[in-house]
Amino acid sequence: MDGPPANDCCAICHGNFHIPHQANCSHWYCGSCILEVWNHGSALQPCKCPLCRRHITLLVPSQESSQQSDNPEASEIIRKIESYNRIFGSHSTGLSQRLQDLPFLIKRLFREVMDPQRSLPFVIKARVFMALLSTVIYVLSPVDIIPEALFGIVGLLDDVIIALIFFLHVGTLYRAILVRRYGGSST
Repeated sequence: MDGPPANDCCAICHGNFHIPHQANCSHWYCGSCILEVWNHGSALQPCKCPLCRRHITLLVPSQESSQQSDNPEASEIIRKIESYNRIFGSHSTGLSQRLQDLPFLIKRLFREVMDPQRSLPFVIKARVFMALLSTVIYVLSPVDIIPEALFGIVGLLDDVIIALIFFLHVGTLYRAILVRRYGGSST
C-alpha cells in the first residue's frame, strides 16, 4: 500500500487522513497528528505509537503526501517529519525493536522491488541478492555448524540463525535507505 486503507481514519484525530505517514509499526497517522504526539512528549526520544505503544523511529509518507510539496502547509509538515526521521531514524535500536520492525521493512522492500516505477540503487539490489544467495547456499549445503543428520531438529538451529541474520541485515540496509530518502538531506 502506498497509502492508508481507504475506509480507515487517523487514530489520533479520528478524521480523514491529512498528509498521511506510516510509522515503522505499520500504523498510519496524519503527519500533523503524529507530530503533535511527539511535541507533547519528550523531544529527546521518539514518540510511542498511540495504538501499539512501540517507539516510532521512522515515519514514511504516503505517495499522496510526497506529491503535496507545492502546498505550504504540507511542505512544512513534511519538513518536520524529515527532521524527526533525521533525529530518530538511524537510532541504534535493540534487537527486539529490530525484530519488531522486520515485517514492516521487508514488506515495503518487497513492494519496492516488485514495483517497476520505483527503483532501488543497483548497489543495494546487489547487496540484497548476494546476502540472499549466501544464505540459500549455506542453508542448502551439507556443511553446517550443527549438522541435521547428527542432531535432528536442533541441527536446524544454525540455519534459522543464518536466515534471521539475513533478514536483519536486509532490514537494516532498507531502513538506512528510507532514512536517507525521507529524512531529507542533512547537508
